[in-house]
Amino acid sequence: MGDFDPERNFSAYQSWSWQEPALQYRPADPRLKSDLTEQSVRSAVADQLDQRGLLQAPSGKPGDLKVQVWLIVNQRQEQVTTYSGGYWNNPWYGYWSGPGYGETRDGRLVWRGSTQQTLRDGPYNPAERTRMIRETVAKVLSQYPPY
Repeated sequence: MGDFDPERNFSAYQSWSWQEPALQYRPADPRLKSDLTEQSVRSAVADQLDQRGLLQAPSGKPGDLKVQVWLIVNQRQEQVTTYSGGYWNNPWYGYWSGPGYGETRDGRLVWRGSTQQTLRDGPYNPAERTRMIRETVAKVLSQYPPY
């Protein structure tokens, strides 16, 4: 699901940078938040934006778009598993979703996209976690740019 500002000329955006903090977590729980997750998400976002012709601005320089990602676990009635620290585990049940946002240098929201992924019972190995993160990011960014 995506939303965008129809008045914007998305073809004019050539570069992007992170809106820090680049990743937000809801809930901000150590079972969800980790350096390994952040590294995988950052890499997946950079790859997807590169495929869309947006170059990452040099460190310390603002891009035409500022990007931020949220990882959200929503509890549901169904029994599913959510990401837990460095491995997939049970005590939570929910959906893992990855909304992404794009703002311009003036701080105006111009685009946002989101998707959901139901997680199966783990544990997952590192390659499976990376694959799932990449799939989720690709689904979100498949909505950018809006046409």
